Amino acid sequence: MLTLKVITERRDEVIRRLAIKHFDAKVVIDRIIEADKTRRESQQQLEANLAELNRISKNIGQWLKEGRTNEAEAARLYVAGLKEANKALDEAKETADQQIQELLLSIPNLPHESVSEGEGAADNVVERQGGAIPDLGANALPHWELAKKYDLIDFELGVKIAGAGFPVYKGYGCRLQRALINFFLDSARQDGYIEVQPPYLVNADSGYGTGNLPDKEGQMYYAPQDNLYLIPTAEVPVTNMYRDVILSEADLPILNVAYSACFRREAGSYGKDVRGLNRLHQFDKVEIVRIDKPEHSYRSLDEMVHYVQSLVEKLELPWRILRLCGGDMSFTSALTFDFEVYSAAQQRWLEVSSVSNFETYQANRLKCRYRDGNKKPQLCHTLNGSALALPRILAALLENNQTADGIRIPQALTPYTGFSLIGV
Repeated sequence: MLTLKVITERRDEVIRRLAIKHFDAKVVIDRIIEADKTRRESQQQLEANLAELNRISKNIGQWLKEGRTNEAEAARLYVAGLKEANKALDEAKETADQQIQELLLSIPNLPHESVSEGEGAADNVVERQGGAIPDLGANALPHWELAKKYDLIDFELGVKIAGAGFPVYKGYGCRLQRALINFFLDSARQDGYIEVQPPYLVNADSGYGTGNLPDKEGQMYYAPQDNLYLIPTAEVPVTNMYRDVILSEADLPILNVAYSACFRREAGSYGKDVRGLNRLHQFDKVEIVRIDKPEHSYRSLDEMVHYVQSLVEKLELPWRILRLCGGDMSFTSALTFDFEVYSAAQQRWLEVSSVSNFETYQANRLKCRYRDGNKKPQLCHTLNGSALALPRILAALLENNQTADGIRIPQALTPYTGFSLIGV
């Protein structure tokens, strides 16, 4: 979340920049400023009352020794009144603190100055693109038909076992999944990332830490009996490894990579664009996470973007990178680049990665800090990205590489698959 200092000292700038995300912040920010005024005034009066209590208490003892009982009794009544006033001040301060925290949680992150205005996905800016789009001809099959033809994925069986959006992978489909996961993990390790294997469930503190809670879009699966949430991405547990941690400046940057299953309710998703692997409730993903100093974080973001680009190039997929506009950005991100690959059979672009810098927004929630050269704790910047999400990568690989003889496997994957062609 944004810091109280940023909101109170840069009010007009915050309102202006949040308007790019189509968030009207004026009323909320003014309520925060008013609550902060109440909190500070209550604290100041409380401190003054406590000092007065200490002074009067010393006098009462002296007056009793001197036999000045009337003055001592009057002082006792005065002290009792101060204590009652302090209870009210404590309550007012606590109420103001709670109000400030609730309001801060309702405010999205400030977009980076490079973020353009826009209503939605149609207004995103194409940064660059590459790779050749294959000409498959009129008889090209979409991946859900290829999956059935080659017995790779059984969508109907998944519906029987769990419901729509929970496919069952089979045979070569399983091997392709494992190949992609290992390829992504090995590539990240070779690029300097340290692999971790996080839990698939997290507590509420972890959800709040990365901004997934409050769950405004109803995306997270919840286990109420245990008060635990299934992770929508490995970003949540991996970033929370550094919750309530003060790092050394020498520790930075921290680079982690994790494979996990991901669980998303995807409420309201329907229509032809969610067929097959296009949108699932359970899917596999490899995630990269970085913790860095503020002055280095945008260099880290560039490195992450180029790294993800290298993956889609090695998979021989046509790709493009989009810089998201204000209307299409997440609640927590300051700057996001989306990667899309072209699905030749569906004749559309499919999103396969988001790479984002959250600046101090998550770190402030997490209390993730580092000590600078002056030994003073400073908030870190957090970044993450999909590297990569498997379902749409697999969909594009199946569709774009279909031939009369079967499905060709890109050369970079064959050491992991053990085969170069999936045939009938």
